[in-house]
Amino acid sequence: MKVGMTESTSKPSGAPPPQLGRIALHAVASGLAPLIPIPFLDEYALRQVRERMVRAVLAEHGLTSPPPKAVGILAGSHVTSTLGGQLLGFFKSMALLPFRKVWRRAFLVLWVKDCVDMASYSLHHGYLLHHAVARGDLSARSLEGDAPNKVHDAILAACKEVDSRPINQLLGRLFQGSKLLIKEVTQALKTPLVGQPRVPEKEEDAEVASLADRLTEALWEKRGYLTALQERYEKHIGSAR
Repeated sequence: MKVGMTESTSKPSGAPPPQLGRIALHAVASGLAPLIPIPFLDEYALRQVRERMVRAVLAEHGLTSPPPKAVGILAGSHVTSTLGGQLLGFFKSMALLPFRKVWRRAFLVLWVKDCVDMASYSLHHGYLLHHAVARGDLSARSLEGDAPNKVHDAILAACKEVDSRPINQLLGRLFQGSKLLIKEVTQALKTPLVGQPRVPEKEEDAEVASLADRLTEALWEKRGYLTALQERYEKHIGSAR
């Protein structure tokens, strides 16, 4: 059962910690993985972004050579695309040129949902992974054993218990206003060909950084949610020992 989080009405003082910004950047990159640099859902691209996030979090705590198996487990590399992503792939393979105006709205809604799902997953998992390593739940030795499975399971359990709708709504607003995403939807309808390569443009990195900065600031104002998320994780990792 999901439990709602009570947030403080006052904004936290000070600047967001650097690690929150780095996690937000990986979350945005995960959400936009279908767009940069390969159009639509690309499981390999998404897996690479998540595994880079895991390695970055571990490296911040001195764990610079994690076993590939542990990285895959902690990144949730087994997670497949969402239903929206599968539908997007189907729609793009069809010649819907006479219905572009009708399908543009459907494309945008489905695509934003996929971006939100991917970004939310990476955000929650990245934040809790950082908390887990900071607590000492993972070490160079334990990464070789069953600890990655226990940590990943505790993260999943914690995420299932929270009402993530406020975070997902926040991500939805960010992605809906993304010029890059809207541009890709329009381009997809003009050229409905599966697997067509696309060269990333220079301004895309700036767009990702801007979205990540906005996400970081918004998350810092929701510190009560993040604290409660940590508490849920601690409950589950404690029972796993």
